[in-house]
Amino acid sequence: MRNRKFYKEHPYDKIWWVDNEETLGEWEFSFDKKTVFNLFQDYPHKLSKEQKELFDRENPDWRDFFSDRK
Repeated sequence: MRNRKFYKEHPYDKIWWVDNEETLGEWEFSFDKKTVFNLFQDYPHKLSKEQKELFDRENPDWRDFFSDRK
């Protein structure tokens, strides 16, 4: 089992980021602390339309970074 710690960038955010002590260089996040997405592998393809909209709203820098992904 992975040793994951969930945290939010801001208290009002809906998205949980994952601090995983077992890996370095992975950016993971979750909407419910159950399903965890890998930012570089899963965005935006594995997100629902609603999840993508929420992610983009809370993370405009990442949205812009991945603007070439459709």
